[in-house]
Amino acid sequence: MSDRTEVNLSGVKQSKGVWLVKVPKYLSQQWDKATEKGEVGKITIGKKQGKTEVCFSLSAELSALHSAVGEKDGALQVPREHPFTMHTVGGQTMAVFSQSSTGHSNDGSSSITVFVVDELSLEGMVVHRAECRPVVNDNYMKLKKLQLKESTKPQRLSQQLERAITTVFKPVANHDFNLEYEKKKKSEGKMVRAERQVVLDMLFSTFEKHQYYNIKDLVDITRQPVTYLKEIMREIGTYNSKGAHKSTWELKPEYRHYHDEKNL
Repeated sequence: MSDRTEVNLSGVKQSKGVWLVKVPKYLSQQWDKATEKGEVGKITIGKKQGKTEVCFSLSAELSALHSAVGEKDGALQVPREHPFTMHTVGGQTMAVFSQSSTGHSNDGSSSITVFVVDELSLEGMVVHRAECRPVVNDNYMKLKKLQLKESTKPQRLSQQLERAITTVFKPVANHDFNLEYEKKKKSEGKMVRAERQVVLDMLFSTFEKHQYYNIKDLVDITRQPVTYLKEIMREIGTYNSKGAHKSTWELKPEYRHYHDEKNL
């Protein structure tokens, strides 16, 4: 599988200037309902008293809100007029990129090869920032009221059952994994202290195979209680609290039946 990303910087050569505009959520939802080549609205740019005024007008076909937030009678309309509140870029350098992906797959008998190319294209540099705000009218106030009503609806509802449901999940006194654990624990039995010399013989035989063991492994091998085993190991062994063999035990030099690595 091979991935690569290509960057198209033709937007730099063409010196495209783009606007970065913040729009209300309901407006973007209305745009999503437009057809691929459909018109979502018009932007009007004019001047009043020497000041530039920009306004976005939503198309009439997209003004109905009943399919967006659940209004059934279709009487609710979103605001159509949205004047822009202009802001400066503020010395920031911002750009707009678009991404497209192409793929090719070759399904053979032995392997699947996939080539994916992600192309990043520079659409232009941000020259203006703005906020798209609706005109406050009756439609807008009805919309806010409906949005507030929707936001207060609980995500989950409790329902009282008239009778017990026995077709899906049935309560059990004990789960299978608990029963299996108890069975295993019972079969292994409680660890009983063996004779001291028997434990020493097992430990010496074990340490002839390897130099270092952690206490868990020694418990599994000897089947002795951990406190009893540590008591014996403190007499014949040394605990490594740091270094390459941290948290392991080894025999004291006088009990070792093997050569040190440095003497090999």
